[in-house]
Amino acid sequence: MPSGQQARAQASAITPGKRSPGAEPLPADKVRALFGDHRLSPAQRRIARYITDHLTEAAFLSITDLAERVGVSQPSVTRFASSLGFSGYPGLREALQPIALSAVARSTGTREEDRRNELQAAVDAEIASLESLRRVFADPDQVLDLGRELARSVPLTILGLRISVSLAEYFAYAAKRIHPDVRLVSRGGSVAYDALLQSREAGGTWVLAFAMPRHAKEMLAAMRAARSTGLRVALITDQTLGPLVEEADVALTAGTGSRLVFDSYAAPGVLSAAILQAMADADPERTQLRLEKYEQAAEQHDFFLEH
Repeated sequence: MPSGQQARAQASAITPGKRSPGAEPLPADKVRALFGDHRLSPAQRRIARYITDHLTEAAFLSITDLAERVGVSQPSVTRFASSLGFSGYPGLREALQPIALSAVARSTGTREEDRRNELQAAVDAEIASLESLRRVFADPDQVLDLGRELARSVPLTILGLRISVSLAEYFAYAAKRIHPDVRLVSRGGSVAYDALLQSREAGGTWVLAFAMPRHAKEMLAAMRAARSTGLRVALITDQTLGPLVEEADVALTAGTGSRLVFDSYAAPGVLSAAILQAMADADPERTQLRLEKYEQAAEQHDFFLEH
């Protein structure tokens, strides 16, 4: 009879599917879709990030005001709009305004009583991030594909620096139960480079990196070091644009809660658990054997504690 954890691994296997056609994306998701996969310059990424973070305001600004808010030149804003396929900034603003108005309509319907309480507001923000992640999971193929790749990488390196160490440690701890060789790298510089090089030389093909704000320059350096050794990089982060995303072979995003003094990570935690599930699904026989091994070890440990 399978243990509770083994039963969960069997019962919660991810079923491939497609996005529900009736799902209504959030305004922020619509803006990101508008930006698409265009390759943007650093100044253009700043403009995109400002518009995404201040949608209801930015969609109604003049080109002069937007350039001043972002700290770029007016020609930079014009080139940004042109790079997205618009004839100029007025065309981009015209596309953004209906999205901004829908965002205002959504916020009007929120529970004002809850908004008076900062703790409830923080929970509401996490729920919004989870709802956005839920829409991403409507088509789980990317998570399933990544899980298969990570399961095949032996050893598998998990990278997390500074505030992201906690997420990396959680993932590495759980992954060791279903994967034969998991290596955690939680220090940057030459220590990270040596560990990444050793992983590649031992036959590893992938490194999974966690990068939550504030994003450290040493994380970018570590990702570039991983690429230089021949490792492919999968990234879990909170943003869809920026140099970290550009450096990754695969990037999955999950919003962080920022309403309190320290960020919270409900959505990144669920995303991490989903990737672990996908790894378990990729090799169910190995998963069951390793879980049985850990269950037996846990039973022996409990026996010695009791006696």
